Amino acid sequence: MPANPSLVAQLRELSAKESARIQEQFVSSGTGWAALMGRTALIECIVERLWKEFVSAEPDGPVDIAAVALGGFGRRWLFPYSDIDILFLHAESGTEARLKEPIRRFSQELWDLRLKLSPATRTLAECAQFDTVNAEFATSLLDCRYLAGDRQLFARFHDDAIPKLIARAGDQIVKRLAELTRARHSKFGSTVFHLEPHIKDGPGGLRDHNVVSWLSLLAAIEKYHVWPVENAVLRATIQQQFDAALHSLMSIRCFLHFRHNRDDNTLTWESQDAAAANRIGVANSSLAPQQSIDGRSEPLTASDWMRLYFGHARTVHHVCIQLLEEIPAARLSLHHQFQQLRSRLSNAEFSVEDGMLSLRHPAALNDPEFILRAFRFLARHGLTLSSHTELQIERALPSFAVTPPRGAELWNPLQEILTAPHASDALRSMHSLGLLTLLFPEFTGIDALVVRDYCHRFTVDEHTFVSIDNLHALRQSQSKWDQRYAELLEEVEQPDLLYLALLFHDVGKGVKSSDHVRASIDIGQSVLAGLDLDAPDRETVLFLIGRHLEMSAALRRDIFELETVRAFAEKVETPERLKMLCLLTYADIKAVNPDALTPWKAENIWQLYIATSNYLNRSLDQRLHVEAHDEVMAHLGTLAPSVGSRLDVFLEGLPRRYLLTHPAAEVLAHLEMAARLDKDPVQISLRRGRHWYELTLVTRDRAFLFATMAGVLTAWGMNIVKAAAFSNQAGIVVDTFYFTDRFRTLELNLPEWERFRSSIRGVLTEEVDLDRMLRDRLHSEKRRRPKVEVETRVKFDDTCSAQSTLVEVIAQDQPGLLHRISSIFSREACNIEIAIIETEGETAIDVFYLTSSGAKLSTNHQTSLHSALLAELAP
Repeated sequence: MPANPSLVAQLRELSAKESARIQEQFVSSGTGWAALMGRTALIECIVERLWKEFVSAEPDGPVDIAAVALGGFGRRWLFPYSDIDILFLHAESGTEARLKEPIRRFSQELWDLRLKLSPATRTLAECAQFDTVNAEFATSLLDCRYLAGDRQLFARFHDDAIPKLIARAGDQIVKRLAELTRARHSKFGSTVFHLEPHIKDGPGGLRDHNVVSWLSLLAAIEKYHVWPVENAVLRATIQQQFDAALHSLMSIRCFLHFRHNRDDNTLTWESQDAAAANRIGVANSSLAPQQSIDGRSEPLTASDWMRLYFGHARTVHHVCIQLLEEIPAARLSLHHQFQQLRSRLSNAEFSVEDGMLSLRHPAALNDPEFILRAFRFLARHGLTLSSHTELQIERALPSFAVTPPRGAELWNPLQEILTAPHASDALRSMHSLGLLTLLFPEFTGIDALVVRDYCHRFTVDEHTFVSIDNLHALRQSQSKWDQRYAELLEEVEQPDLLYLALLFHDVGKGVKSSDHVRASIDIGQSVLAGLDLDAPDRETVLFLIGRHLEMSAALRRDIFELETVRAFAEKVETPERLKMLCLLTYADIKAVNPDALTPWKAENIWQLYIATSNYLNRSLDQRLHVEAHDEVMAHLGTLAPSVGSRLDVFLEGLPRRYLLTHPAAEVLAHLEMAARLDKDPVQISLRRGRHWYELTLVTRDRAFLFATMAGVLTAWGMNIVKAAAFSNQAGIVVDTFYFTDRFRTLELNLPEWERFRSSIRGVLTEEVDLDRMLRDRLHSEKRRRPKVEVETRVKFDDTCSAQSTLVEVIAQDQPGLLHRISSIFSREACNIEIAIIETEGETAIDVFYLTSSGAKLSTNHQTSLHSALLAELAP
């Protein structure tokens, strides 16, 4: 039977008109819940009319088949572009065959209306069986809701089949749901704090809310064998926060769907700006800024708005994780066995079961010291609080706040928490319950605070906890870099002061100030006064807070240059402070994002530590002057006695940094490459390291050589992470480029290695047109709008090197940037002695040591170069 053209036209008109009304209402109110209810009602109306048209015009007909809403449709959570999940439930297989054609036509009309129908067909008997291959289907049944057809069949399905399924296979369903949830969390790094979070599937997203509902519903049905009237398992205070989070997440997801006109659930950088401007999901939020006196809403920055989002997501994720830990069937078996062993940790004050801590004497919560001892116990043993214990502590906090501990009464337990192996988890628990901000109100400013620089992965408070965790994790790490730092940590005389400095090193970011370091120092002084630390200890902590960026800044200079080391050593003052600052820098950089602390940067931090330690011990001059070079040259001569005077000629005129950055084997390899220049004027060595590729070029110096090499790598789609350029008195150049292969060209195509080398030779011998290669590459890459606009800045420094002028260029990171900068240097008759390339998020921070005619740049030359760089890099 063909479709009624009039009905189809009516439904299309209804769908378009009602969808437009729902969107207009959302734009006006920003309320996601109303949009969901409106779209659900619209789809229900369409389904009902099509069912009557194609399947049965009889009320509750036909017999032995029912249309059942599942998933978001079952929950009445139909977002603007969500799938529509419908189960065609049959009493037995016979009705399935008989009604196959009407169901097909019904479904086809929904698809023709451009609705994303996701149909499933099952018999009643199939629904009552647990399918291990498709365990997710059993979970989807928990959201079932009658739509059309045989109501008695649906009642048998809802009231009998599903409770029996859960009674038989409830543990299996819960176990599978827990496995899927943990795998999903792992996909997102098991953290809420993503720069561009996924509102549906990410930790703390709507899927986590669903998991909480499903777990509590499964527990209730398994216990009572019927559907509960209410399945809430959360205490009232958390339930209120949980509901507020749900309404906010609903509004945000609706906003994203309408913004992109598709089922797009990623909260991108640009979307955050727009959501903040429209105050999406802010209504009735206890975290939101209050209205001004005239009743108008205060403007929200994107950072403030993301702070609200993370607050909601953190609540949802915490509840989800807690249920996974507390429901026996949801626990991982090996983890469960390990946690059972921890039960032996129980003592007279605390009971431990399945890795969760309970209080044996809740009345003791009247004593602030007892509460702090509980968190010290968590920090020592890696435990979590049971939900009941959290409630008990929450109820005790108001009386705790009347006379909070101060001085040694607070510092002594905090000291033990900070130095315990699981300090960061204990601090997170204290923070989520509000205890940390009660003890230190100054911490409130960075609670869920976002730094929008497209570099930091975490909120400021989470960054702080991760940095503390980074130091504690050193003892278990197998990394050779980490083992060095672990040994250094063991040498620190007062590690508690180091951890205390980390706890407050970024607290100034919560203050509206252009200098967060100065603000952190001011806040730190107040905090330390409350802890009643001795004066020398206060000075040490304030020094670490005030200097916590100094080592990172020094890494943007030539760390093998005596002036760099001397200037840094003067700021550090003592070997003990140097150790602590080195460890703080390591932990701080590593906590920015998973890729921030590259092996190269970890090695450079260590090299700067060693050089500065030597300087402070007055042995640096001996290591870095001629005596050290003589030792190296003697060692090289021992390794290769046949090279004789050739080695002296090759090394003559090379800067000191060359011998300090290249091991003997590499120096000898470069010497042999130089010896072959008469036969082949372009000597290339290419090898793949663990983290990047290393390309070494030995050739005779010429104009634009460094710029040309940077251009070739850009044209091949490579991302240069660092570079070094050296030339000797005879005009032989040794340039080394370290790069990553963005498109895996070399990794996936071994024949491309030779074509890559040939391309470099062709460009350097002017047989290949580099400009054309660059045009083709840049044309093929779609230029995107940068997430963060970076202002170009150029700074000169004549004091940090005895031979060169330092030029620091801060600019928007983009393909070909290094080629453009180095080309300007060549046009301005500058020679690159050293290049230090670094990228932080969208910001390129490139430092060059330049000479011209073998000397530093004159003042006029610097002025000319400054103008040329700004003109070249202007947007």
